[in-house]
Amino acid sequence: MKIQNLFEKEKTVFSFEVFPPKKNSPIESVYGKLEEICALKPDFISVTYGAGGSGAHSRTCEIAAKIKHDFGVESVAHLTCVNNTKKMIDETLEDFKAHGIENILALRGDYIEGVEPQKDFRFASELCAYIRSKGDFDVSGACYPEVHVEAANEVEDVLNLKKKVDAGAQHLISQLFFDNALFYRFLERTQIAGIHVPIEAGIMPVTNKKQIERMVSLCGASLPPKFAKMMQKYESKPEALRDAGIAYAVEQIVDLIANGVDGIHLYTMNNPYVAEKITRAVENLL
Repeated sequence: MKIQNLFEKEKTVFSFEVFPPKKNSPIESVYGKLEEICALKPDFISVTYGAGGSGAHSRTCEIAAKIKHDFGVESVAHLTCVNNTKKMIDETLEDFKAHGIENILALRGDYIEGVEPQKDFRFASELCAYIRSKGDFDVSGACYPEVHVEAANEVEDVLNLKKKVDAGAQHLISQLFFDNALFYRFLERTQIAGIHVPIEAGIMPVTNKKQIERMVSLCGASLPPKFAKMMQKYESKPEALRDAGIAYAVEQIVDLIANGVDGIHLYTMNNPYVAEKITRAVENLL
């Protein structure tokens, strides 16, 4: 199923993100957790391309295929371009086709320290256009409610996003955020810019303090006072912080659904417990 078709239904799309194991771990090491996560029956599950953009596409492809064919949930394979040539992208797309993967999240990817980037693609918009020219893939893109860290300002950021959509992105998934008001203002900017594709809100439940600090440093998400107080109060109590983080994420999701968002994309961090707690809390609202 093409992801864009999910948004034709009169419901809030509810999806997950998972990631492959580290290179030195067997791929089978995540299958048990994936089976539990898939049993929650989200509308689709996206599979990342590896930490820092350095993961081999084969693991992403294999996991996306297993989610789709063995666990019965539609999948989306992430694909980055800054460290790939056109030839490498062509080989990856052929691999995706061979495994029945028809949905791709097109990303620029991270620059890797000490590694010279390839020259064929500079931006995700270029990858979107290239994928659309290479076959019948459904192409999704990323967006940044609090502005991409490399953009000069909100205007430049939303104009770059418009280029991505015009290049072929049929659906957008947002970076994580902790203040819904910022997401609603972002949606207003997209409407003004003439961006009219479905946009899913990316929600990451806090499971530990170090994890969230790392993610915030990478994507620039701000921490509202309410969230910061929660972290400070429970930072030395792992289970309490996990449960508080789940409650905070549920509160965000309830508000987003009530305000008519197109979808919720839950960053599960491969944690079945967290995914299940949040799913059960909101499933009757979707």
